[in-house]
Formats: sequence, C-alpha cells, structure tokens
Amino acid sequence: MNTLSYGLLSLLTKHSRTGYELMQHIQPFWQAKHSQIYPLLAQLEQNGYVEFVHVPQSDKPDKKVYSITEKGKEATSLWIAEPTDEPVMRDELALKVYCISLVDKEPALKLLAERKEYYLKKRNRLHLLFDKIKEESGKPLEKLEIHDSQFGPYVLVQKAMMKVDADLSWCEWMKKKLS
Repeated sequence: MNTLSYGLLSLLTKHSRTGYELMQHIQPFWQAKHSQIYPLLAQLEQNGYVEFVHVPQSDKPDKKVYSITEKGKEATSLWIAEPTDEPVMRDELALKVYCISLVDKEPALKLLAERKEYYLKKRNRLHLLFDKIKEESGKPLEKLEIHDSQFGPYVLVQKAMMKVDADLSWCEWMKKKLS
C-alpha cells in the first residue's frame, strides 16, 4: 500500500467518513484529490481494510460511508512502526525571500504583513481546534495520554501552534531587519 492509503486508514481510525470527508480531512497532512482517493478506497475495500455502508439521500446520489476494519487497524499499527519518509516542503514565501533584494522595502514589508495576517488567522483556527479537542476528550488537554482518542489530534495541533508562533516571531524579526 502507498502512504496515502495509510493516511486514509489513519483518518478512519477516529470516525467513519465519506470519500469527500476523507479528502477534506487529509489536506492538512497530504495534498490529495478525488481522483486519487476514490480508487484507493475501492482497493482498500476489495482488500478488506475498509468497509462501507450506503446512506440513501433524497436529493443526491447515495453516499458511501467508510469504516476501518480490524485488518485495516492491524495494517495501520504495523505501518506506524515503519521508518517515516522525510517531510516534503514547498514554500513560495521562502523562495521570494531568497531573492528579496530585487525589491524595495515597501513590497517586502507588504509581503510580510500579508503572511503575518495569514499566521494570525491560522492561530485563531488552531485555538478553535484546541477547544473542540478539549470538549471531545472530556478532560484537560495536558492530561491526555497516548491511548486517549484525542491525544494524536492534540499533539498535532500543539505542533502546528508552535510552528505558527515561530513563523510569527520570524515575521517580526524580518520586519525589524527591513526597518
């Protein structure tokens, strides 16, 4: 199986989801399109890693809601223990900053102000995710342990928050360098 297949199985360990919901929820981790996800779901179902139920809809075609099977959980557990590939990075801002000496201070400051605004909005969204995780866990976030269902989402949102805070600090530092 490829990494995207394991990613879909990972998402199904928390909740049953439709193919569309899986596509939406995988985006923070992996850029994937419908054309990739639906054939993989069919393969995963044929191989016994997932199962689905048809949910009738009156105004649209019926939808399939996928759930992970025990075989899928076992495969995901084995995958977690395997070595992990290096993260893929793509950062247009870094490329622009690399050659920022080509522009005057004003466009550079505007670029940083736009990115800072992006990070502030992202931080607000992450705070909302913290609230949702706390509500769903039923206990203080600091008390979550590895076997709690919300532990994974919590530590990932914490990591994202730390990265956003570092990026905001960098924007402020860069602004001072340009002044």
